[in-house]
Amino acid sequence: MLTLDDHIAARVRRADYIHWRHQVESVGGCAKPIRLTGTHRLEHKSTGAPIYHAEGDVFVACGNRRESVCPTCADRYAADAFHLIRAGLAGGSKGIPTSVTDKPRAFVTLTAPSFGAVHNVRTSRRGRSMPCTGCGQYHHPANPIIGTPVDPHTYDYVGAVLWQAHAGQLWARFTQRLRRELAKAAGIRVREVGEYLRLSYGKVAEYQRRGLVHFHAVIRLDGPDGPADPTPEWATLDVLDAAIRAAAASVTITTHRPDGQALDLAWGEQVDIRRVNPTTVQRVEGPDGSISEAALAGYVAKYATKGTGKSEAADRPIRSQEDIDYLDVSDHHRRIIQTAWDLGSLDNYADLNLRRWAHMLGFRGHFLTKSRRYSVTFGQLRAARRTWRLATNLAAAELDPNDVLVINDWRFDGVGYTNEAERELAAAIATRIRQHRALKHRKDNDHAQAA
Repeated sequence: MLTLDDHIAARVRRADYIHWRHQVESVGGCAKPIRLTGTHRLEHKSTGAPIYHAEGDVFVACGNRRESVCPTCADRYAADAFHLIRAGLAGGSKGIPTSVTDKPRAFVTLTAPSFGAVHNVRTSRRGRSMPCTGCGQYHHPANPIIGTPVDPHTYDYVGAVLWQAHAGQLWARFTQRLRRELAKAAGIRVREVGEYLRLSYGKVAEYQRRGLVHFHAVIRLDGPDGPADPTPEWATLDVLDAAIRAAAASVTITTHRPDGQALDLAWGEQVDIRRVNPTTVQRVEGPDGSISEAALAGYVAKYATKGTGKSEAADRPIRSQEDIDYLDVSDHHRRIIQTAWDLGSLDNYADLNLRRWAHMLGFRGHFLTKSRRYSVTFGQLRAARRTWRLATNLAAAELDPNDVLVINDWRFDGVGYTNEAERELAAAIATRIRQHRALKHRKDNDHAQAA
């Protein structure tokens, strides 16, 4: 019987291997590329004269943001998230002026409330381990019991799922309330806030060990026309800090449990606000608890990767009860998924579409969102990448992009690789590309620091 190594060797010996390897490299070793077949043509814009014509098949990266599904595409997403957040923090790129560093900015963390005691790890201010508040025992940080209920029978799974399903709406209510608090501080009407300032933010959702999300957000106060417009003098960091705390404490959404009992959903008591400080660029935190903008972009990008990477949520949507029964997750997270699945069958929660989002533990929002004028968008970053790639290829062929019309006619041919041997080879190519990228990144950093 042939082994996997035999199949890999046979695939490498095939005449089309070099072409196939170039396809895999073109998508960075994507774990599940989309296969397309068709034609690619270049024509002269004014005359229609053919310049280039090719037929065949191509790979397109899957674009999945979850590291457990596709590490390559997750890396690309994290890199884009870094540039998106960094541009809004420091400016100087992506159309954002460097003057944003002079604006009031805060790094805010909003958490979920408690739905029952869970096992936790605590340390004192001196760094000494402290016993778990739930059971009184000492737990190692890697212990899988962390985040699970002390008493699963009394843990409010229904409340937790309903809070998770409304988390995005809670954030929207929070930003609305924040504008009200800023108006109150300025002594103006809420509808007049837009005449004086614009609230800009970039937000990332991260799963906690207990399976609920919390939000990390960079909040910035701009002038009414956006990042290039000066912020009014009254809109200080102190005003922003107080407005954030007041807004987080007052936001509530009322829904109902399956038996009709009212359920008020709000943020947890832990609201962490760090002032963004451009002067402490060499360290994450300053002596006053402020956080540096240079470190914060990577910090938030890490959360974006975690939020879309490995978590106790399932990698794919749940289609049936059997999917839940055979999931490789903890009992606690299985209970959350089961609760979301069960609630999704009730007419009362039809608008929440909980069965569709059961694999995400009921969370229905995006992992990274931003206000319109915070910075560049993911779409703009991808468009710029495509434009650069096309211009580079045309320049290599000594063609003027302004004189060339690109015509593609591609048809869907499948998803992923055709066999285990191709999957193993693609994974090895992806590992090599990621290692090379990491090495180049370290060299660039070393060169920048030396300069």
